[in-house]
Formats: sequence, C-alpha cells, structure tokens
Amino acid sequence: MSTPRIDGALMADKYLQMRRSMGYKLDQQGQLLMEFITYFLRSGDAHLTSRQVLEWATLPAGANPVWWYARLGAVRPFAQYLQAFDPLTQVPDPSLLLDGSHRVLPYIFSDDELARVLQATDRLITEFRARTYRTYISLVAVTGMRRSEATHLDCSDIDWGQGILTIREAKFHKSRQLPLHPSTVAALAEYSMIRDAKYPHPKDPAVFLSARGTRLIPANASQVFARLAREADVTRPGFHHQPHLHDLRHTYAVKTLQGWYRAGADVGPLLPLLWTYLGHQNPAATYWYLSGTPELMTLVSDRLGSYLQEES
Repeated sequence: MSTPRIDGALMADKYLQMRRSMGYKLDQQGQLLMEFITYFLRSGDAHLTSRQVLEWATLPAGANPVWWYARLGAVRPFAQYLQAFDPLTQVPDPSLLLDGSHRVLPYIFSDDELARVLQATDRLITEFRARTYRTYISLVAVTGMRRSEATHLDCSDIDWGQGILTIREAKFHKSRQLPLHPSTVAALAEYSMIRDAKYPHPKDPAVFLSARGTRLIPANASQVFARLAREADVTRPGFHHQPHLHDLRHTYAVKTLQGWYRAGADVGPLLPLLWTYLGHQNPAATYWYLSGTPELMTLVSDRLGSYLQEES
C-alpha cells in the first residue's frame, strides 16, 4: 500500500504559520520556501527528496555558494517538519553545501549525552580537577551561561540565602541575576566546601579554580570539554564543527522552550524571560539559539494543530 501524497503547498503554509507564531519573521526564507514548493510541485514527485532540494538550491548555476547555502537552509527545516507527517520525506544533510561564512549549526545535547560527558570528568587526573569540571559544566548546562561568565564568577557573586547568582559586567557590560534551583545551589555549596578545603588561601577569589589554585581560563575549559565529549563518544561524524562547550547554551535555550510547550504554557509571553535570563539585549539574539530540533518542532506542531482545531 503506497503512502498518499502530501499537499506540499498546504504543509508549507502550516509550517510558516507555526514558525511565525514562535516569533520568526521568515520574510526571505518564507519566499524561498514557497519558490521551492512551486519547483517541487512541477516535478510531479510524491515525496520530497534530498536530490530535489539540492537541485533547486544550486540554482542558478554559477551563483555564489553562500546563496546556495541560504536556499538549502530555507528548505531543510521544512523537510524536518514535513517528515513528521510523511515518513518518506528526506531531510537533506546541511553538509551537502558548505559556505564557511555563516552560522555554524549548533549541537543540541540529549540528556544521556550530557550525562556521559559528566561521567567522563571522573577520569580527569586529580579528584579536585574532576570535581571542578563536573560542577562547572553542570552549571553552564543548567543556566545557559556563557563559558566566560562561569569562569569569571567570584565567590562573592553567590547569594546563598536567596539562591541567586550575580553575573557582573558580562557581554555589552551588562550585569544580571540568575535565580538558581535548590539542587544547583546544593551542588555549588558542596563544591565550594571541597575548594576551600583544598585552597584555604587561594590566589584568586574565583568560584572555579584550576589544579594550581588559579581561575579557570575559558579557552582551556573549552578544550577540556571537547576532549571529554570525544571520550564520551559524543561526536558528529562528517562535520567540521564538533560538540562544543558553547553548544550547552544552545541546548539550554531549546530545552527551556520544549519544557514550556510540554507544560502547556503560553510560550509567547515567556520569551522575554528567556532572553533576559540569557543576557540578551533583544529577542533576535535569543532566536539565534532556538534550533528547530525534531522534538521541538513536533511539540510546536502539536500545539498549532490543537489551535487550528479549536479555531475550526
């Protein structure tokens, strides 16, 4: 029994409506997607394939590869969305076209992958170094902090009574306060006891200290994280960009959005809270972090489906 043909134009309209309800304008991307839909319908094929997308994306011949990559990027998220309704839909790999000058596709960690990376810290030489990186990585993961914000934390920046973390003079010379979950406060308190016992008179007032008693260096922390990810077998075969410490910030943003959708929350009014927590000046900066993962797209699609049923 063959799978029925999906109405590509209708699905594209629903997809754009869904993404725009999340705050994306998608002016140029939406126009490109509809141009592809016209190309797809003319082909007469029943299902979207990577070959079709690649053929259309590389038009016109001889154009700048950056333009080809932009065309591919306009269709690929739609293919991910469409695949939830048509299993025969193929999602083109982003590595089919390389431009080298645009956004690197972030890596979104699963809970299991992050757990494996944290387990790998136990193999670091010296128990104190292992505890430092386990706590440091965990804090970045559960708060979405920038790596430099975590390394620049001083002990005086933690309000133990209120469970609030103060990030001072961050990007754009702005400061902000982050309320922490009680479990995060408890983990920081445990690490602080270990740190103070190891270095009762440290060379630096930093929260996270190196094995020499000095403040962690962001670049070194990134190198250690990359090695831990490889040891935990968290890799991207065929990709130049491998899982990176900064990807935890992307992961936090996406998982926060997924949590709101699962809880049935009205996401729109909550987005200002997310970009304030992340330390952004405007929503556009936060949208940069919201990758269209299959799980997120499914949650948003389900929400949109419920909304359309109520409206009809």
